[in-house]
Amino acid sequence: MEYKKREDKPWAKYVNKFPMVGTAALSAAILLGGCQAQTEEAGANKAPQEDAENQAMTDEKTNVMYVVLDDAGFSDLGSFGSEISTPNIDELAENGLKYNNFHAAPVCSPTRASLLTGRNNHAVGMGNVANFDFGEGDPSRRAKIPKEAGFVTEVLGENGYTNYGLGKWHITPTVELSPAGPYDRWPLGRGFDRYYGNLEDSSDQFRPELFRDNSPVPFPDEEGYHYSEDIVANAEQNITDHVSIRPDDPFFMYLAFGAQHMPHQVPEEYIEMYEGKYDEGWDVIREHRFEKQKEIGIIPEDAELAPRDPNVPAWDSLNDDQKKLYARFMETYAGFLTHTDEQIGKLMDSLEEMGELDNTLIVLISDNGASFSGGEHGAVNQALAYNKVPAEFESLMEKYDQIGGEQTNSDYPSGWSQVSNTPFAGFKGSTHAGGIRTPMIVHWPNGMEAEGEVREQFTHVSDITATIYDVLGIDTPDQLNGVEQMDVTGISFAETFDKPDVETGKNTQYFEHSGKRTIYHDGWKAISVHEPGTDFEEDEWELYNVTEDFSELNNVAADHPELLEELIGLWNEEAEKNNVFPLSENFLEGLGNVPEGNMRAKSSFTYYPGMSHLSESAAPLTLDRNHEITIPINYNKGDEGVLLALGNDKSGYTFYVKENRLHYEYHNGTDRFIITSDKKLDEGENLITYSFENTGKNQGTGSLFVNKELIGETEIITLPLKTSFEGLDIGKDLLYPVSPEYADEGSFPFTGEIEKVQYDFEESEYILAE
Repeated sequence: MEYKKREDKPWAKYVNKFPMVGTAALSAAILLGGCQAQTEEAGANKAPQEDAENQAMTDEKTNVMYVVLDDAGFSDLGSFGSEISTPNIDELAENGLKYNNFHAAPVCSPTRASLLTGRNNHAVGMGNVANFDFGEGDPSRRAKIPKEAGFVTEVLGENGYTNYGLGKWHITPTVELSPAGPYDRWPLGRGFDRYYGNLEDSSDQFRPELFRDNSPVPFPDEEGYHYSEDIVANAEQNITDHVSIRPDDPFFMYLAFGAQHMPHQVPEEYIEMYEGKYDEGWDVIREHRFEKQKEIGIIPEDAELAPRDPNVPAWDSLNDDQKKLYARFMETYAGFLTHTDEQIGKLMDSLEEMGELDNTLIVLISDNGASFSGGEHGAVNQALAYNKVPAEFESLMEKYDQIGGEQTNSDYPSGWSQVSNTPFAGFKGSTHAGGIRTPMIVHWPNGMEAEGEVREQFTHVSDITATIYDVLGIDTPDQLNGVEQMDVTGISFAETFDKPDVETGKNTQYFEHSGKRTIYHDGWKAISVHEPGTDFEEDEWELYNVTEDFSELNNVAADHPELLEELIGLWNEEAEKNNVFPLSENFLEGLGNVPEGNMRAKSSFTYYPGMSHLSESAAPLTLDRNHEITIPINYNKGDEGVLLALGNDKSGYTFYVKENRLHYEYHNGTDRFIITSDKKLDEGENLITYSFENTGKNQGTGSLFVNKELIGETEIITLPLKTSFEGLDIGKDLLYPVSPEYADEGSFPFTGEIEKVQYDFEESEYILAE
C-alpha cells in the first residue's frame, strides 16, 4: 500500500515518498520470536505465531519518540473526553490510534523503568519510586536497575540510533544525584547520547534544578521562562542538529514532561483561559466527561461511572469560598495541560517542517493516574503535601491569587483528581483502575493505515518497548555490553495497528504498589483491598469481569470463588518470578530511610566552597537525628551572604551573615524558627557551630555557637520526611531563597571566606520506616 495523503490535516503538507511493505508481508512481520516468545519461566503471556521470523515492518528509516505526561488521568485529554483544550495531542490521536485499555504502574518510577526496559518494574529493581531505599532485605525497592535489564536506548544504540533524553528522569536512586555521580545509572550511563532535564521526581516549572548530560547547569534566568518550553526547545535543537547533519540516520527521543505533576505552575494567561469553566464543580464536570467519552467512543455505551469517592464531598455541599478556591486550582491544572499541549504542538511542527513527522513512531502516555496529593482542599506547598501535613483552608485562601505562580507549589483537590480519572475509581498509587489505566496514543503515518480509531486490547507499559523492537525488526540481544540480558517480558501490540480485533497474546499482568495488589488474566482482574496495619493474608480480594465491566465497578468475587482463588495464586506466581516479595505497605516513609549501604549512610560529610548545587535527596538527612554542623569562616567587617542553604521559600534551613550578625533560620512550611546573634561577629577566623538535639518525634532543640560560645537556641518543629524540594548550596542560595530576609539579594553569595561545611551525626544509619 502507499501512504494516503491527508489533505485535511495541518501536518499533511509533506507527502510520504516511501512505500510501505505489503499487507501480507506486514501480517507475517508483526510478531517476533525474539521479544515475544515467552517461556513459562519468563511469564504467563504467550505470543501467537512464536515461529514468525523477525522482520521489520518498514524498510525505511523510522525514528521513535516516547512522550510521557506525569500524573494525567484517563480523561484529561480532549481525545479521551476532556473539556480541556489539547488540540495538538488530539491531532496525534486523530491521525493515529487511541488505546483505552492501557495500563501503567501505580506510580511514576516503576512506569518509567518498565517503559525504558520492556520488563516488569520489580524485576528490574524499581518496586517503588527512586527516592526510597528499603535496604538490602528488599532488593526490588532500591531503585537500582541492573545492567542485565538493558534500556531501549542501549539496544537501539547498537542498531544505529542516536538517543536523546529530555525532561524528568527519576529512575536513578536519588541519593546518587550528586554533581560527582556516580553516573552509571544516569541517562548517559544507560545509553542516551544527550540529556537535558531534571533528575529528581518533580520540578519547579519556573526555577528547575537542571542537568545537561552529566553536569548540573544553572537555570536560564530569563523573563518568561518555563520548564516545559525549555525542554521542548532543546528537543527541537537536538532534532534539528541531527536531521541537518545525519539525515539518513534514525533517532530515538524520550520526552518526559513535569506536567501534570505537582507543582502546577503556568503563565497566568493560561489560567485565565479557564476562568469560570469549573464553577459547575467536579460532580457536573465528571458527568460531562463521562457522557463525552461515550459520544466519542473512548468507552463503551454500557460503561458505568464510578460513584464519587467517599472522601470527596459533593460539590453542592461546599460553601462559596470553597467553590471559588477549588475552581481556581482546576483552572490552573487545565491551563497547565493546555500549555503542555502547545509545547507538543511546537515539536510536531518542527518534525513536520523537517519532513520527519510521518516516519517518526510516537507513543504518548501518562505514567499513572491522577494524584490525590492535594488532599481535601488542594495544596500550595509541595513540602507540606509530601510530608503529609494537611493544609488549612484559610491559609490556602490567602494564596488564591498566587496559585499557579512562582510563590506556590500548587496541586488540585482530590475531587478534581477523580474527574481526571473518569470513569474509574481510585487515584495514583492505587492498583484499582484510577491508579493504573491511563491514555495511550500511537501515531505513525508510515506504519499504520488506521486513523482516529480506538483499540481495546489489554496493553501494559512494558509492552511499548517490545513493540518498538518488533516493528524495527530488532532481536533483543542475549548479551549487551558483555552482560547477559534478562528476558524482555513485554508483548508487542504492533499487529493492532491495522487489525482492531487481533489478539496480542497479552494474557497476564500483575501489579503491586506498597502492598496493594492486582492481577489481570484473560479478561478478569482480581484486586486486593489492604487495610493498613493488617497482615496481607487478611486482605479481601475483589473480582471484576473487565470484558463486560469496563469501569471495574461490579465486584463478582462471591459469584466466582474458585476463579478468584486461581487468580490470587497466579498473582503469587507472578510476584515470585518478578521479585515482588517481601510485601510492604510503606510509601512516603521511605523518604526518611538511610539504611546501611546508602550513600547518605555516613557519620560525617564535608563540603567545600565552590561545590555545585547538591540535590536534597543526596544531601545529609537531618530530620529527627542528633547532628552538628560546623562552618569555619574568615570574616571581615562588612562581609555578608549565605554560608549554607538547603531548600527554598517553601521550606528549608539557612545560615547567613547580614549587618555583621550571624543568622540561622529553619522553615517547616508553616513556621519559621530563627536564631539571630545579639553580638556582631569578630573580624578574623570564626567557627560557626550548630547543634540539633532531637527531643521527640519531629522536634528538637537547635543551638547556635560562635567560637564555642552559645549565641542562641530555639525549639524547632521539623518536617517528618523530607526537608525540601530544593537542594543544598555552599556560600550562596541558588534558585528560591530560604529566607525572606535576603530575598532581594539574588543568590546572596558570601563575600568572606568559607573553609568548609561539615555535618556530623551520632549514627550513620537511620531507618524511619518500620
